[in-house]
Amino acid sequence: MKKNEKVKEYREIIDFKQMMAENKIIYKNEVAFLKSLGNNKYEEVTYDTYTNHVNAIGSALLDMGYKDAFIGVMGLNSYEWCVTYMAVFNGAGVIVPIDKELNVDEIEYIAKESKIKVLFYQKKHKEKIKGIKKRNTFIEKYVCMDDDMDIEFYKLLDEGKKTLENDTSYLDIVIDVNELRVLLFTSGTTGTAKGVMLCHRNLVAQMYGISRIIELSKDDVAFSVLPIHHTFESTCGFLAMMYSGGSLGFCEGLKQFANNIVTIKPTIMAVVPLILEGLHTKIFKKANSKFATKIAFKILLFIAPILSFKTRKKLFHTVHDSLGGRIKNFISGASAISVKVSKDFEKMGIRVLQGYGLTETSPISLGNREYNYRHGALGMEFPGVQVKLNDVDEKGIGEILIKGDNVMLGYFNNEEATNEVIKDGWFYSGDLARVEKDGFYYMTGRKKNLIITKTGKNIFPEELEAVLNENQFIFESMVTGSEEDVTKEDYIQAHIVPHFDKIKEAFGRLPSKEEMRKFIEEEIKKINKKLPAFKKIKKIVVRDKEFEKTTTKKIKRHKNK
Repeated sequence: MKKNEKVKEYREIIDFKQMMAENKIIYKNEVAFLKSLGNNKYEEVTYDTYTNHVNAIGSALLDMGYKDAFIGVMGLNSYEWCVTYMAVFNGAGVIVPIDKELNVDEIEYIAKESKIKVLFYQKKHKEKIKGIKKRNTFIEKYVCMDDDMDIEFYKLLDEGKKTLENDTSYLDIVIDVNELRVLLFTSGTTGTAKGVMLCHRNLVAQMYGISRIIELSKDDVAFSVLPIHHTFESTCGFLAMMYSGGSLGFCEGLKQFANNIVTIKPTIMAVVPLILEGLHTKIFKKANSKFATKIAFKILLFIAPILSFKTRKKLFHTVHDSLGGRIKNFISGASAISVKVSKDFEKMGIRVLQGYGLTETSPISLGNREYNYRHGALGMEFPGVQVKLNDVDEKGIGEILIKGDNVMLGYFNNEEATNEVIKDGWFYSGDLARVEKDGFYYMTGRKKNLIITKTGKNIFPEELEAVLNENQFIFESMVTGSEEDVTKEDYIQAHIVPHFDKIKEAFGRLPSKEEMRKFIEEEIKKINKKLPAFKKIKKIVVRDKEFEKTTTKKIKRHKNK
């Protein structure tokens, strides 16, 4: 037990099948989902109905002969996606969540690699499905979740209900908590997709941990915005709500974000820094639109730290109203969040709790607590998880190693890659961090991204990027190491995406490309004055488009150099 750790009770479950059977009794008429009907309209679905639907889809799949088959699901965050996931996860087979943004080649690769027999999808992606159908014969069934094409989802649901009247085979399945049940393909930011194998034990461990660091109950509502195929949203949003008896509501798209969040009225939301920074910018832009409100807003932010959270929420009621009026916590992951952004939200009465993890660790391994957190920190060891630093240097920086029930079974059909990252039960993350005496970890960079100069100096690109991104005229950046062709001397290069709106505001017009470059160069000179000589940025590349990113908004470094 870590210093300052708070002991909390948590609900004991064996597996998610048992959890759902209990939910049907405990939370029978409570709202499990706010199912999107389009145009900011939602239908309440109870735990009783949800459980019946999961059992029906599971039974239908078994009746068609797909027990233990690999079954894919691809689409927007939706009720049908969640029913499909849980039906397969709880006994029908192995669920393979697929990123809807992938192209036909990438989807086909995942389907072939895992030998998917059934693919659930949405009509929005029917063109991709047509392309896949032309190129393979191993997928036997296609189930559209929101249209009358092929085997329609609700037709399958009705067939499953009929099967359940005389056949309880699906209900009778006993879950092996150590058996592969989820296969997540992740290429992260650096290379070829690998299949991460997860089981019930992995995800049950996550539920125990989440319940001990954040207060969740049947009164909580999560707003699902991040791609649900990714383990961060599916675990911290979807599964965590089902475990706590809370509700899950779905964002209908970024254009509908502002309307949806007011309708759903969430208490908690899993986010990535880009979302929070966007909200922060909008809030401050509105506050600064008039001189009087600008001054008042600054005064409130100044006095907020001495006030209670309850009082802060009243003072910043317009901010809270725009977010539905009930938001308590943002759970931030994927990459580091700006300390300023985090502190500003806290002043306005909303906690930003940063965590750390990887798909391979289900995902959380480090996390800030609702009752004990640090701005800019990854948090402390997640309950039930061991973390240590390996090969620590003179500055206290080492590679994060993780051990616990949250660590994956391994990479699918890739023993060599598995053995490279799991040694003596420890998962080698490839991420570098330092740890303070109070047990809080701080990220310093990615081992693969580390720049080592010829003089032996270590430079972490992520640290420089954080400094660059604090500049109001820089939207995002990527730092790389390079060398002069003639002198072979090391130098640091920064790829910059300007904040076009703010630069346009400063100029009074949109500047030319040459003016834009000179403007950014002057800003870099200001930044360089605060950096040690070996970290100074010698060359810049100004981009007119954002970097290509993963669906969790991490920059794909290997594709953007």
